[in-house]
Amino acid sequence: MSAAMIVLLPIALRNLGQLRKYPVALLASGLFGNAIPAFLFATAQTEIPSALSGILNSLTSLFTLLIGILFFRFPVLKAQIAGVIIAFIGAMGLIGFEEISSFGTYGRYASLVIIASACYGTGVNVIKRYLHDVRPTHITALSFMLVSPWLTIYLFSKTNFVETLTEQPEAWWGVFYLTILAAIGTAFAVILFNRLIKETTAVFASSVTYMIPIVALGWGILDGEEMGLQEVSFMVLILLGIFLINSKKTDRLLERILGR
Repeated sequence: MSAAMIVLLPIALRNLGQLRKYPVALLASGLFGNAIPAFLFATAQTEIPSALSGILNSLTSLFTLLIGILFFRFPVLKAQIAGVIIAFIGAMGLIGFEEISSFGTYGRYASLVIIASACYGTGVNVIKRYLHDVRPTHITALSFMLVSPWLTIYLFSKTNFVETLTEQPEAWWGVFYLTILAAIGTAFAVILFNRLIKETTAVFASSVTYMIPIVALGWGILDGEEMGLQEVSFMVLILLGIFLINSKKTDRLLERILGR
């Protein structure tokens, strides 16, 4: 987060006028969309299996839907509800249904991922409702500028970051790779995600979490892993769910089927 802030700082400083106009919304975007989930996921991943984390992360789209209905009063199509459920089933199948049984074992830490997913859902709705006329690059840069200084203070005062760099020179390579991750996997990726939120619906944008297991499976195939009919079937379910989430024509068809 600190490295991403440094990368985006020139953009943020050139657009401080937007910060004065939307201070609360930008702060909420930074907190719920980035800062809080970063801590929650990092803490949870020290204890829970990655597969369980992946399944729970897929709840983001469901939370986006529920929070949008309850607190932001966004209109929701029947096809979107069906799509969220179908894609979630596909994600659970692709990652592994058996991982759900381990929830009780890791309940305390697994709940952190659920809270993080709810935070993501809140952040997406905030951007869609209150920051729809702000450029995605500006949203990202200003949000990071608001929350990252506090995280940087925490990094240098409450962790062994400086001590590690002093005693282990090879740790600088870790900082180097983390900086690359921050620039591409955090700053640039969040800009693209915010662009997606502005161009589509909040629910459709959040459905990208369903694509994570598909991408992971793709990397596995490149690494020599095999993909069977079962994996293909669950991938089709995910893609069908995402199609339904973004299809108004399908919603009209469902209304005819339901007799409305």
